[in-house]
Amino acid sequence: MRLSVIGCGYLGAVHAASMAVLGHEVVGVDLDADKVDALNRAQAPFFEPGLSDVLAQGIASGRLTFTTDVTLAHGSRVHFLCVGTPQKRGENAADLAYVNAAVEALLPSLEPGDLVVGKSTVPVGTAGRLAERVREVSPGAHLVWNPEFLREGHAVDDTLHPDRLVYGLPPEDVDRHSEAVLDEVYASLLAEGVPKVATDYATAELVKVAANSFLATKISFINAMAEMCEATGGDVTVLADAIGHDARIGRRFLNAGLGFGGGCLPKDIRAFMARAGELGVDQALSFLREVDSINMRRRVRMVDLAREVCGGSIVGRNIAVLGAAFKPDSDDTRDSPALNVATQMHLQGARVVLTDPQAIENARRMVPDLKFADTAEEAAADADVVVLLTEWEEYRTLDPAAFGELVAHRRILDGRNALDPAAWRAAGWTYRALGRP
Repeated sequence: MRLSVIGCGYLGAVHAASMAVLGHEVVGVDLDADKVDALNRAQAPFFEPGLSDVLAQGIASGRLTFTTDVTLAHGSRVHFLCVGTPQKRGENAADLAYVNAAVEALLPSLEPGDLVVGKSTVPVGTAGRLAERVREVSPGAHLVWNPEFLREGHAVDDTLHPDRLVYGLPPEDVDRHSEAVLDEVYASLLAEGVPKVATDYATAELVKVAANSFLATKISFINAMAEMCEATGGDVTVLADAIGHDARIGRRFLNAGLGFGGGCLPKDIRAFMARAGELGVDQALSFLREVDSINMRRRVRMVDLAREVCGGSIVGRNIAVLGAAFKPDSDDTRDSPALNVATQMHLQGARVVLTDPQAIENARRMVPDLKFADTAEEAAADADVVVLLTEWEEYRTLDPAAFGELVAHRRILDGRNALDPAAWRAAGWTYRALGRP
């Protein structure tokens, strides 16, 4: 089937390449000419494991092309909307300017029977509004909402082997035309037994933000328990193991530390709260304000911890920061807790040297005043304290003894509870972490 993908960022580039791997003919559309040029050369414009491989496979097959010309989407049977919905400046609400613009640009290319498939994370009610616009300008075309559930660092696998498919179908789909078309797009996934949930627009829109809100709540819950452990001398990692044995709770997403960040969870829960307020049910999601607050407090606590181990002040101290991306296996620094903490330490007078295996250039663009190093060893030279803020595997496996030869003082702060305290203390390090004695 011929498909178009409108927007080729983190979501769209992965989706376009993956659909080509599944056998479809795909044209990806993006306004950024440099990005389009890179994608056409099978070069991923951002770091995502496996993306370069599927891009190369799709380009080599002749089934995958990218363009800046949205009119080339004409002739596609299905058009995926994969543009961003960032947080509005100065507000919690989502900015739908890119979604609205993408739909308007696409409308002249639509033919009767075409399917517009929204994958962007949007406030509930958006699909119904956009469906009316599609019907108004392009009678016979239909809109479906098909939210994505990708994890950065695992996006390709999550697209090719999703844990579920959700269809938000139009109320007029009584002949199941729209559902049947999407079933054809995802035929190989459905044949593998991937569960499908067919529902209405509102439920499909809510699934994504509800899932993200639940995950954010679970992360903030264990970080709230970390605060309790710090006050009482408990160990939050043992606590998480113990309660995680309960099948009703589970151990996943109970890793206490610096908290969540990135381009999805923070802005999605804030937009969800904003939409609840618009609908007059803000009390239903008032708990998310505390989820957000707990998450942000972890960043402040990390700076406080650095001050504590440095004798009450970080002014003039050499601090090596390991990690800039919001999570390992990504170069994404959007709302990165690691980058936020590094910046706060710099603003409070520390001499910060930051390193990351993949995110240095993104970090440099966002905070050019920081100093940067290519490796952990280079960053740690003459450091008064080392701060691990993104749990890359190469940081988790550092040799405490050898690493200790590089620093001025053997002090390490484990912002992700990713290291073995006993091993580091045995090598003469002062080891501190969030929620652990």
